[in-house]
Amino acid sequence: MSKSVRMSDIGARLHVSTVTVSKALSGQKGVSDELREKIIRLADEMGYERRISEENENRNYTVGVIAAERYLQEKQSFYWSLYQEILKRAIARKCFPMLEVISYETERKAELPKVVSEKKVDGVIIMGAFHKEYVRYIQENVHLPMLNLDTTNGWENCDCVVTNNVLGGYQMTNYLFELGHTKIGFVGTRLATSSIDDRFLGYMKSMMEHGAKYEEKWILEDRDRESGHMEIGAKFQIPDEMPTAFFCNCDRSAGILIKKLEKSGYSVPEDVSVVGFDNYVTGETTGIGITTYEIDIREMARRAVHIMVHKLENSDYSTGVFMIAGNFIERNSARRIASPVPFI
Repeated sequence: MSKSVRMSDIGARLHVSTVTVSKALSGQKGVSDELREKIIRLADEMGYERRISEENENRNYTVGVIAAERYLQEKQSFYWSLYQEILKRAIARKCFPMLEVISYETERKAELPKVVSEKKVDGVIIMGAFHKEYVRYIQENVHLPMLNLDTTNGWENCDCVVTNNVLGGYQMTNYLFELGHTKIGFVGTRLATSSIDDRFLGYMKSMMEHGAKYEEKWILEDRDRESGHMEIGAKFQIPDEMPTAFFCNCDRSAGILIKKLEKSGYSVPEDVSVVGFDNYVTGETTGIGITTYEIDIREMARRAVHIMVHKLENSDYSTGVFMIAGNFIERNSARRIASPVPFI
């Protein structure tokens, strides 16, 4: 548990004194930049919770959490769950979140979030992806501590907390090969979000390592690249020549695909296996438990709040991109068809 981690534990790992660790974490002089960065990163990895300094111990912070409207619509409640986890952990750390939903019009016009323009917050958590033009505008015009949650899209030089999307996509595709599948498709609109792209890269890594043939016709789009809205009619186009399995970039896409496959006369998993990502159950499913890669939203929220508190207390504090591992969950949406396919 994080409460049991002491400065002496961090010092022992790096072979430095407790005093050196204390100086590094409090921003004091006498520690090189290289060593300070090592200490801060190790403290984060070990889950060390720094005590708020005396001058700040009674300070309450207000943190803006901004998210695109498209992610908080009905049946897209993953971000509502993530925000609730942020809320619980932030209040425990004397931080009070203030959610602002950014409309497509606000994003298109490149307007500042009201929590920023009206100076209501001390820092900002960006939850989910925005268009790169809007990201650029925010970076140029918001001069507050910022953290990006569940996205790196356009934020390459900023602190981010994300799930390990590449590894997750790689593991889910490997699982299908273990079931004997060699004709595997991918569902997700590439270049729509960094998360989809990273999961696709994990899929491609597994395909290459197994020497499997890549077929563009088996890559199905699930949403409009500009607005981010899922388009059940226009997208999810079932190919004439089918693969035996699909890896979907999220569980909602997996649920929609299962419905479309069934309407087209296919049975899941008897004819086609389907796996997803997120472990977020939606009303799109048809009673089939979706095998998936679970995102640890509790740890993502805890880490995001942890980093934001430190950024509010120390303007030089930075972690870069922090990846959170997920968990594989097997249900009944995929089945074995042959012996495992070996790596080449």
